[in-house]
Amino acid sequence: MLFKSAFSKYMTAFIIIVLLSFLMLSSIITALIRRYVGDETETDLAQTSIVLANEISKLAPEELEIYLKTPVFPNAINPLINKDRSLNIVVVDESGYVLLSTIGTENDSYRKPCDFAEGLRIDIASFTQKTAESSHSYLCHRGRLGDLIQNNSLVCAKEIITKGACRGYVLAITANSDENSLINLTHRAVLTSSAWVMIAAVVAVYFITERLMHPLRNMTSAAKKFAKGDFSSRIAVAGEDEVAELADAFNNMAESLEKLEKMRSSFLASVSHDLRTPMTTISGFIEGITSGAIPPEKHDYYLGVISAEVHRLSRLVSQLLDISRLESGDRKFNFIDFDVAEMARIILISFEQKIDDKKLEVEFLAEEDEMCVYADKDAIYQVLYNLCHNAIKFSREKGTFRIRIRRIENKKIAISVFNEGETISKEDANLVFERFYKTDKSRGLDKSGVGLGLFISKTIVDAHGEVIYVESEESVGTEFTFTLKEGESAKKKSL
Repeated sequence: MLFKSAFSKYMTAFIIIVLLSFLMLSSIITALIRRYVGDETETDLAQTSIVLANEISKLAPEELEIYLKTPVFPNAINPLINKDRSLNIVVVDESGYVLLSTIGTENDSYRKPCDFAEGLRIDIASFTQKTAESSHSYLCHRGRLGDLIQNNSLVCAKEIITKGACRGYVLAITANSDENSLINLTHRAVLTSSAWVMIAAVVAVYFITERLMHPLRNMTSAAKKFAKGDFSSRIAVAGEDEVAELADAFNNMAESLEKLEKMRSSFLASVSHDLRTPMTTISGFIEGITSGAIPPEKHDYYLGVISAEVHRLSRLVSQLLDISRLESGDRKFNFIDFDVAEMARIILISFEQKIDDKKLEVEFLAEEDEMCVYADKDAIYQVLYNLCHNAIKFSREKGTFRIRIRRIENKKIAISVFNEGETISKEDANLVFERFYKTDKSRGLDKSGVGLGLFISKTIVDAHGEVIYVESEESVGTEFTFTLKEGESAKKKSL
């Protein structure tokens, strides 16, 4: 449960990254301090051991013999020993036995040798040979020197040479650890910095995560409402980052769903009306005929009405099946070259009676007698038939009805259907190709449609990779246009 929330995951990951970063930083700083302080300390120790060894080597042989057998530093050496109280001095003979040592002595006016160190042996062979900056050779080692010192310390040793023979060694040892003190101080500083960074991280991650999670929580809540059919929720958009883009896209989706839901409700109402009305008519007339309420001489007339209503139901069912097949991808298109101008003439002739009833002025404009396109012939017939049917239906009496076919750029052919009559508002122009949408909501003119013809037409044109659009101007009229690829026959003919 602890790591299920995004905040806990982000916080845990951030803390781990910060800890690892500070751990690496502390390790790097520690290594640099050890290297720098070690080099500085080694230089100081080497110089001290070299100076002391040189001073002791200057003693006369008899003085040196007395010095090495008596646990007292000569007076000439005391000032050098007391000069730097951060160091300890140990003198051993050539075999490594400790003769004199300042380790453990009190800080008196001068350092005295420590009696307890006498007799201890140091393994001189364990030292590593190096060369000092002064070109004098000295020995360097880091360790405890057996039991002589408690902690690992840096030790530099210089030979005591008299008359070409090694009589012993002077060992300079760090008496206190400046290196460890500096490292401990660094660790405390890193630890303190880490604590403050952790606090800042918690605050920063909280506000950043809250800014990210708040819109997502709102989206989750809104999505649950969508599942229940409530599409009214919207997400407040702030900023221009990815979350704001997601919130904006979510709101657009909500608006689309809300419009789709309204159109679905309108569609159900339209379908219910369009199904109920002919079924009621058919049922009433059949009962009238079978019961004898309608006289025999009227049977043919009413049977004709029943037949028309059956065809109306059949068209509705066919449109619903077309939508289902188009959306599921079951409808396959057979692309061929055919003359779309000839198809338009045939469709125009099929509407002859309706054109005469409205006394429309017909215009047929084609650049050539034959205008070949490459498309599915049956599907394009359905598109052009729907557009012509709508144009005639919504035309005013004695208005102009026009079909225009022309070539446009990119080897395309545009087919336009124009009518004078009811125009389409800009708001409706963006929605006429949506499923279930009807501009004539009052059903004053559109008594038989359910708002599927234009949606089917657009779906077919989209499947051809082409476009369909509408242009409508008040007091002028409305024109629907769609494009198709020019056929190979037309190309050869033009050549």
